[in-house]
Amino acid sequence: MAGKGFVKPVAKAAINYPAHDFHRNEKVAIAADPYDNPEKAKIFSVNFAEHGFLPVFFIVTNDGDQPVSIAHMEIKLITGNRSKLTPITSEDLYRRLSNPQANTTPNPLPFPRKVKGTVTKKEIDEIESSQFAARAVEPHTTQSGFLYFDVSDLNSPLRGATIDITGVADARGNELLYFEIATDKYLDAPRNP
Repeated sequence: MAGKGFVKPVAKAAINYPAHDFHRNEKVAIAADPYDNPEKAKIFSVNFAEHGFLPVFFIVTNDGDQPVSIAHMEIKLITGNRSKLTPITSEDLYRRLSNPQANTTPNPLPFPRKVKGTVTKKEIDEIESSQFAARAVEPHTTQSGFLYFDVSDLNSPLRGATIDITGVADARGNELLYFEIATDKYLDAPRNP
């Protein structure tokens, strides 16, 4: 595995994932594919679960003839116990992954304090290249990437949860009706052997 660079999964059309919401009139579908088990998560060099993060592969497919703007899209993971989580920023990911623990005991010598833990260049590149960063979805295309949610204080964050998406707009700037993805559809779907 050493020396292997991160390769983002090839996205299928959003309607091909168990957990999706399809707006037939607007011809837009959005899907969420959680990477919640070790088998799926092995594409990463970072063990996100160990640090309390849930990576979710997020897919937006536009089967219409006009572009769709997702520049102002807002995403919330609403857990079964009604906790509302938003995707975390790269900076928050780096902070948790580096787990800085500075020595706070006074030092009589004027040496700089050493902070344990760093995020490697490879990990930074992996996080940057994996994240969902699209601002629009052109006609008859799909955009994808990972969102990361901090689930460190939650047991079974996906059971009974929904992912709510607002701020998706058509080419004229009119906001589309919100999207709601039930994560139970993912949890209850048959697993590939």
